[in-house]
Amino acid sequence: MKVDVILGLQWGDEGKGKIVDALAPGYDIIARFQGGPNAGHTIMFNDRKFVLHSVPSGIFRKEILNVIGNGVVLDPFIFFKEIDEITAAGFDPTANLIISQNAHLIMPTHRLLDAVNEAAMGDRKIGSTLKGIGPTYTDKYNRTGLRTGNLLSDSFMQEYELRKAVHFRMIQQSGIPFEQIMLDGLSFEAYEQEWLKAAERLKQFKICATEIKLNQALAEGKKVLAEGAQGTLLDVDFGSYPFVTSSNTSTGGVCTGLGIAPNKIGKVFGIFKAYCTRVGNGPFPTELFDDMGELIRKNGHEFGATTGRPRRTGWLDLPALRYSVMLNGVTDLIMTKADVLSGIETIQVCESYTCGNRTHVLPEIPFGREPGINISGMTGWKEDLSQISDAAMFPAAFSTYFKYIEQQVGVKLSYISTGPERNQLIKM
Repeated sequence: MKVDVILGLQWGDEGKGKIVDALAPGYDIIARFQGGPNAGHTIMFNDRKFVLHSVPSGIFRKEILNVIGNGVVLDPFIFFKEIDEITAAGFDPTANLIISQNAHLIMPTHRLLDAVNEAAMGDRKIGSTLKGIGPTYTDKYNRTGLRTGNLLSDSFMQEYELRKAVHFRMIQQSGIPFEQIMLDGLSFEAYEQEWLKAAERLKQFKICATEIKLNQALAEGKKVLAEGAQGTLLDVDFGSYPFVTSSNTSTGGVCTGLGIAPNKIGKVFGIFKAYCTRVGNGPFPTELFDDMGELIRKNGHEFGATTGRPRRTGWLDLPALRYSVMLNGVTDLIMTKADVLSGIETIQVCESYTCGNRTHVLPEIPFGREPGINISGMTGWKEDLSQISDAAMFPAAFSTYFKYIEQQVGVKLSYISTGPERNQLIKM
């Protein structure tokens, strides 16, 4: 068997959680391969809303094994806020969730470092979620990180204190006042105590070599779905650097984040919104600063699932979408939030970029600068798509819109989401 992949093609927030939950019954295993609590996957299950940050989106189905892979960074404190909510809803996540022994731990001092680093950037700040993601990945690649497997060692606290001391020297050298920084409403000392308790609780889960488990499962014919976080345009290598996350959010990250060989990759489901959004700083060529941008934000409830910050909104960016499709080897497109554009008289789409005398039509993003955009207008639709249950019922103007997108990116749509509920997903 091969591993299917589901990931975002824009700047995150494409609706991956709902799609993973909807596709989950067709899989035996769902595995997160990168990112950490900076992700926010929203799921409606049994008429209740859950926002998952570290836990894979198949956790509510007891017959599915959920895997937190080695490419993920894990904060035990935040992790157990999720776990306790899941448990309170009547589920037992210890029965169907395993954690890679190679997944790196986000220490409390990583979060302090994140806040201090962001403050030091001033006007050039990235717009970090302040969850400690960047400093944790920095330690990982500097070969000084703590991993979940270290929790099982008698020397864990000694290793923890050594790294904590190094972090505090870095924080003090920055000259940025840090004493008043609060972590989830707690002082550093209070947060650290809760973190250490959560780290001890983490031992109730099976911490193991998940790469072995996954490859054994594939050899046994089990179906695996790799769940990505954030979006392709936030990829540390291929996104709008430096305004990116600290991991590889594209298909390549599946191999390194789960221990899966490249020839084991099967379908690649690429998810995109019918428009664009972005949280935090960085280039956004089609961003809207007018009433239309506010209308899309309001109709789409565009506020960050992790940060709560209002998302920046804009029209669909086809050059960026083509780029993401190319990078990921997308085989199946999934459009979300098409219903949000209902009632807009003219819908704009960015067809190409312009930099100097050059027009970019190919899947290419100009290096180091924000391009000019070439916009085309399309007739909108008035019908409420959220009430449609079959593709044959789509209004003609919407059919023209999505067929145009298919033609522009060279991949057919497999599903169109017309609302937040699981049943508001139309197979094409």
